[in-house]
Amino acid sequence: MNSVVSALEVILADTYALYLKTQNYHWNVEGQDFKPLHEMFEKQYDDLFEAIDVVGELIRGLGSRTIGTFGDFSRLTNIKDGNKDASATQMVSDLLHDHELMGQTLGKALKVAQEAGDEVVASYLGSRMMVHRKTSWMLRSTSAK
Repeated sequence: MNSVVSALEVILADTYALYLKTQNYHWNVEGQDFKPLHEMFEKQYDDLFEAIDVVGELIRGLGSRTIGTFGDFSRLTNIKDGNKDASATQMVSDLLHDHELMGQTLGKALKVAQEAGDEVVASYLGSRMMVHRKTSWMLRSTSAK
C-alpha cells in the first residue's frame, strides 16, 4: 500500500468518526441554544458525509480497496468518542477540538500527497483543510459568548 493511501485511510477514519460524533450531538444537544446548534451540527455532519464518499473514492482511484468497518475506523482514528450527555457548551468545545485536530491531520496527509506528486489528492486535502478551518472558526465564535 502506498503512503498516500495510508494517509487517506486515516482521513477517512477521522472523518467518519467526526461525522458520527457530530450527528450524535445534533440529536442530543439541549438548552437555550438548541435550535441554532441543532441546525449547525446538521450542516456539519452533512458536509462530513459527503467528504467520506470523496475520500473513499480517492482511495479507489489510487487502485486500493477502501476500508469500511467500525473496526478499521476505530483502529485508525484520532477522534475520541463523543458523550451524548455532554452539555451544549461541552459539545461545541469537543467539536472545535476535533475540527482543529482534523486540520492538523489533513496537513500531514497533504505533505504526504505533495511528496508523492499527487496533485489531485493534495488539492482535495487543501480544500478540506479550509472547511475545517472555517468550521473551527464558527465553533470558536459560538462558544465566545
